[in-house]
Amino acid sequence: MSKTSFDSQGIPHKARKRFGQNFLHDPAVINRIIRSIGPRTSDHIVEIGPGQGALTNQLQSSVARMDVVELDRDLIPFLRLQFGLNENFHIHEADALRFDFAGLRQSDEQLRIVGNLPYNISTPLIFHLVSYANIVEDMHFMLQKEVVDRMVAGAGDNNYGRLSVMTQYYCKVDLVFYVGPGAFNPPPKVDSAIVRLTPYKELPHPCQNTKVLDHVVKNAFAMRRKTIRNGLKNLMTGDEIEQLGIDPGLRPERLPLESFVKIADYLHNRDA
Repeated sequence: MSKTSFDSQGIPHKARKRFGQNFLHDPAVINRIIRSIGPRTSDHIVEIGPGQGALTNQLQSSVARMDVVELDRDLIPFLRLQFGLNENFHIHEADALRFDFAGLRQSDEQLRIVGNLPYNISTPLIFHLVSYANIVEDMHFMLQKEVVDRMVAGAGDNNYGRLSVMTQYYCKVDLVFYVGPGAFNPPPKVDSAIVRLTPYKELPHPCQNTKVLDHVVKNAFAMRRKTIRNGLKNLMTGDEIEQLGIDPGLRPERLPLESFVKIADYLHNRDA
């Protein structure tokens, strides 16, 4: 795999900082990611930010349909030149943060989503993607190690926060492996990690209103050193929290997902 790709005019394409681009080029890492995904001939895979096609090449040749979502218009001609003649390949020039992934679905199939996600938009993009959990079989992403550590953290862990709670509400979250900076061109200043998100067929802690849940979690972690009583004082009293069997003196990082769901359900029913 070459470190530098060329567009349709033969011009090298350089990674752009404004898109948070770091192109994967290490063949060993690429092969390990492909093995972790395990593409099947019946799969419909959606790749976010294919970049120079490091993963695209192997995935496209192994699956029934491949859609890629790429924002950088300078990469579009290169991707069309490389993969455009394949009938199962479809490219969408779009911002993944605003893209309707449900529109790619054929009949009642489940999508498999993969991507080397830009570090500068990774958290809001994860929140956008989990909203499609009901039509997704699984998701495999390359992310900044720090972000993955937050996603997999449990209650009581210093990395536990809003991203942990809301991701784990919808999905089983597994760290697959870490990746060093040398696997990319240009090398980022941070370590990366592959994470697997597997949406639950049945939610372990279903909430009556996920918008209320997100509002509660956002407020609770806005100033994470405050107690739940203080963090949620604009939503409910300490006595109300205590009536739910939750210690209002705890900090938010001590509360498991089910406690946040219990608070959200209480507020939803109280204010209905």
